[in-house]
Amino acid sequence: MKLRESGMPEEAYWETLFDVGLILDRLGIDARLRNVIEMGCGYGTFSVPVARRIAGTLTTFDVDPAMVERTRQRAAAAGAWNILCVLRDVFADGFGGTAGSQDACLLFNILHCEEPTRLLAEAARVVRPGGAVLVIHWRWDTATPRGPSMAIRPKPVEIVAWAQETGVLEAEGPPIDLPPWHYGLRLRRAKPATRHP
Repeated sequence: MKLRESGMPEEAYWETLFDVGLILDRLGIDARLRNVIEMGCGYGTFSVPVARRIAGTLTTFDVDPAMVERTRQRAAAAGAWNILCVLRDVFADGFGGTAGSQDACLLFNILHCEEPTRLLAEAARVVRPGGAVLVIHWRWDTATPRGPSMAIRPKPVEIVAWAQETGVLEAEGPPIDLPPWHYGLRLRRAKPATRHP
C-alpha cells in the first residue's frame, strides 16, 4: 500500500531538502547501534549514510520496486555491503523478523499514514527493549517546500500520543530541531519491569 500523498520528486531535488549528517548526528545514529531497520528507503537518501555509521546491518523496506533497486545501486556504488534492501508492503505484512531483534527502527517522513499507531506498534515489536524508534517528519509549517498537506501532517505532540498508545513507547525528550525543514523524535521502547523476590 502506497502512502497517501507519497509522490517522490526528482532525486537530485529531494536530496537538497535534508541535512543528512546533521539529522543522523542529532538522532544519535552511530556505531553504538548494531542492527537497524528502516521503513521506506526511497532513493536511499538515508540508507547508505546510516549503513556507514552503524556496526551491523541496515534492513530497509519499500513498496516501490524502483526505489528498492535505486537504493541497491547506491549501496553497491558506495561499497555499503551491510544494507539488505527488501521489497515489502510493511503496512500489509509487517516488518517480519524476530521480535526485539533490532537496536533501532527508522520512520522518516512516514507517519502521515492512515494507521500511524499500528505502524509504531510494529516498529516497537521489532526493536529490543531499551532500543529506539527514531522519527523525523516535515515541520507543521506551510513554508516547507514539500511534505503532505497540513490536514494529515502530524505534529510532534500527536506522534508522542500515538507512541504512548502502543503501551511500550515513550518520548525520550522534546522534539529535536532538524533544519532546514524537519523535526525529530526519539521514542524509547520500555524495558520490562524488574521483578523483586
